[in-house]
Amino acid sequence: MMFEALETRLRRYSELEGLVTDPKVIADSSAYQRYTKELASLRTIVSKYKEYKKTGADIAELEEVLDKKSQDAEFAELAKEELLTLRKKMPGLEKEIEELLLEDDPDANKNIIVEIRAGTGGQEASLFASDLFRMYSKYAASQGWAVEMLSSSLSEAGGFKEAVFGIDGTGVYRKMKFESGVHRVQRVPATEASGRIHTSTVSVAVLPEAEDVDIKIDPKDLKVDVFRSSGAGGQSVNTADSAVRITHLPTGVVVQCQDERSQLKNKNKAMKVLRARLLDKAVIEQHDKIAKERKTQIGTGERSEKIRTYNYPDRRITDHRIGFTVHNLENVLEGELEEVIMELLKQEKDLKLKEAK
Repeated sequence: MMFEALETRLRRYSELEGLVTDPKVIADSSAYQRYTKELASLRTIVSKYKEYKKTGADIAELEEVLDKKSQDAEFAELAKEELLTLRKKMPGLEKEIEELLLEDDPDANKNIIVEIRAGTGGQEASLFASDLFRMYSKYAASQGWAVEMLSSSLSEAGGFKEAVFGIDGTGVYRKMKFESGVHRVQRVPATEASGRIHTSTVSVAVLPEAEDVDIKIDPKDLKVDVFRSSGAGGQSVNTADSAVRITHLPTGVVVQCQDERSQLKNKNKAMKVLRARLLDKAVIEQHDKIAKERKTQIGTGERSEKIRTYNYPDRRITDHRIGFTVHNLENVLEGELEEVIMELLKQEKDLKLKEAK
């Protein structure tokens, strides 16, 4: 099974190498970007598999040479030494390939849509929602990813009641997938005169962006409403009906976008979010059927699960799913999230290795 999977990846890699040099594909920027990203995602495992195949071929060639009695003694000795070295190398290559396959995720390089919503805590929760948006934006910049705001709703305090934004780049979903859940903050609000620590929560959902091949939407299943956009407190910020609300009638999923002055741009953004939500809904329903059998996931996977606490007085961040704590809260909120994310990826890999044994 492992080698079937590897051969499939090798064939796809060769196919992609041809596609990214095809003038028709190069002329289609969307297709070209999609293929180059997929090519990059396969490069490491294909390279390692090619090394494995070459080592195997070299072993077979040396064994064939040594079966012949015509070579001199000195050459035979050198061939035996080389054969011994190559045979020792093979188990290490097999182990590396197995681990790469365990880490392989078809959604790993998908772009994502992140939804941040203020939870309990009123205005303080909305301010922390803004802090999380800033943290993710800075982390994305450090990774060379692009961030695009899709929809937002401001509170009277200037924070986000809700922020929906896209992040595009290589390896985005692989690194960001564990951010879904409830984030809790413990700190003294600026408006708190007595210095009492408040606890607030913000929910985060990370959705892999759906492509047309993932989700088919019948236009007849959509109800599209247009209206004037409004800002914090409900005041109108646009005199034209540019805001768009799309309702997917079969599921009841509703998406609203109003950040752009163009109705068409708002509709396109709303459709992007709708596709992601419908794909996420389908994936959750599928996963729920086998949830009891899963042993390799970090945490429960529930959106209501409290995953992380940001404690300001102690400068402490704790990820409750893996019991991991760091005392550099300021740096993490400035986008230095890599240490936490890499620890989550390590724990996931360890769980998969245990499951595979």
